[in-house]
Amino acid sequence: MTDNENTPNTAKSPAFYFALAAGVVILLVVIYLLFSGDAEQSEQPQPVEVPIVTEPDPEPVTLPEPEPEPEEVLPEPVPMPEPTPEPEPEPIDISDAAVKTAIVSLAEMPTLARFLVDEDLLRRFVVFTENLANEQLAARHHLLRAPENSFRVYRQAGKEWIDSSSYQRYSAYVNALDSIEAEDLLDLYEVYKPTISEIFAEIGNPDENFDYRLMDAIDHLLDTPEIPVPVEVYTDSVMYKYRIDQVEDLTAPQKQLLRTGPENMRVIKAKLREIKALLDQ
Repeated sequence: MTDNENTPNTAKSPAFYFALAAGVVILLVVIYLLFSGDAEQSEQPQPVEVPIVTEPDPEPVTLPEPEPEPEEVLPEPVPMPEPTPEPEPEPIDISDAAVKTAIVSLAEMPTLARFLVDEDLLRRFVVFTENLANEQLAARHHLLRAPENSFRVYRQAGKEWIDSSSYQRYSAYVNALDSIEAEDLLDLYEVYKPTISEIFAEIGNPDENFDYRLMDAIDHLLDTPEIPVPVEVYTDSVMYKYRIDQVEDLTAPQKQLLRTGPENMRVIKAKLREIKALLDQ
């Protein structure tokens, strides 16, 4: 017996009921033959042909073909944008004209242009700073032109004193310097620093940072003492010297700073302190 025969069917086809009825008829005929043996022997019963009912083969059930699963459509890869190449920095123009223009553009006083020299500005700056850090004055490497008016003195009580007009001839220079913001000046210094470092490596210690030499130069000028005015001087037939030995014993850069006068020297020192504070950061 198969598993299908043991499993009750809840829904029967018409062929099933026709076969069941035929089976019942066959069973009744068998019972009749078994219990009718005492009947007349002469009368032979005619065989009854029982039609064999064959259940028609079930029509094959055609299952619907499964619908093909939709192919997974992968999104097309989004092309990654090619990185935008960073523009190459434009080379720094280190010509004297460009450097001079850059310095003058920082000042509120365009007259600064006529005070600056026209050649070797960056090299002059490096050489002048290196000498200043060594407490010396590089006379041939000044960045500024000499004042047009000459140094003047006046005589009083048999002595010579510095005339105040000698101080005033530096006022235009100092005012131009004071009109430049220290931050802007340091920004410009950073622009030209690679070239400045190359120049310094040629004339100084290539393993030393020029910033330190610049700081030494600034500190040396800040150490210049203030002296009361009027200031007595004398001449030795060549140049004027300070009568007070403590003043005359100062270094050449410090004595040059004194020649700008008390007020101008205070402005210069204030600007130097601002620059030093920025370099220390």
